[in-house]
Amino acid sequence: MDLLSFFKKSAWPRCRLVLPEGEDERILSAARKSKDKKIADPFFVGNRKNIEKTARKLKIKISDMTIVDTSENPGKKYVKAYAKARKVSEKLAEKMLSNPLYLAALMVSMGEADGMVAGAATSSADVITAAEGIVGLKKGVSVPSSFFIMDIPGYEAGKDGLLLFADSSVNVDPSPGELADIAITTAHTAKELMKWTPRVAMLSFSTKGSAIHPRVDKVIKATKTANKKAPKLNIDGEFQGDSALVESTAKKKIRGNIGKVAGKANVLIFPDLDSGNISYKLVQVLAGASAYGPLLQGFRKPVSDLSRGAKTEDIVGVIAIVSSWAGRKK
Repeated sequence: MDLLSFFKKSAWPRCRLVLPEGEDERILSAARKSKDKKIADPFFVGNRKNIEKTARKLKIKISDMTIVDTSENPGKKYVKAYAKARKVSEKLAEKMLSNPLYLAALMVSMGEADGMVAGAATSSADVITAAEGIVGLKKGVSVPSSFFIMDIPGYEAGKDGLLLFADSSVNVDPSPGELADIAITTAHTAKELMKWTPRVAMLSFSTKGSAIHPRVDKVIKATKTANKKAPKLNIDGEFQGDSALVESTAKKKIRGNIGKVAGKANVLIFPDLDSGNISYKLVQVLAGASAYGPLLQGFRKPVSDLSRGAKTEDIVGVIAIVSSWAGRKK
């Protein structure tokens, strides 16, 4: 399916998305396209003179988009809000808010923006630090994480040929508890963003006891923890990749009732960043899949990261996804 077109059509045109990297040419171009296509209502946080200079260079009209100028005093309400949230002095708060990323995150937290898209010119670590410290994590979530929407040509299982992969870009070696939270968070993402009934497979090199190893034990413990914390969600494991995706294989490898997830998974949870990152890239290269992401999850409001190598159209796609997500939360 044309997933990007789907998100562009389902995006919320009134979604106020803050972009704290307005001096980046790709961000400016993506903002203009998103505005013109009525995907979202983007605005910028940053140095006004530099943003306007870049816009003139590109011959892009931005007079109909707000710029919150960080070269000036951010304003008392922002300083007081940041100082209170971070338990720091107002002097330090004012200094921190000169960084567009921190002011943008604060505007999301205060409800002045429905979501934030950053990372084209900022490291993922910095985006996550700002979002976690200011926007905050959802109740019950111990770690932020990421997911990819994998659109695989010719693949008919999953959900409409789509799968969610998590975590493929943030957590290197999550503990069993963190892995459980990543599974629950991704299930909620599948429900909120994709409107799916999630079937979450906890992946391993073992299927239901076929191998014994501490790394298998980690996935088993994570699965039990996830089921205890969210008993109404369909989360099962441990599964090898084929057992999670191919029902006939699952029936051969699992004794008795295979359950609601085995062979029918639409959400795949990887035990570590090695397996998650390698898998999405292999599927992308070998199967010609489109990998939309990495998209951040686990925060109280939609915040997403960008690859620093992202092209303008990639950024428009992420804006469309975040706009759709924010609208569905509304």
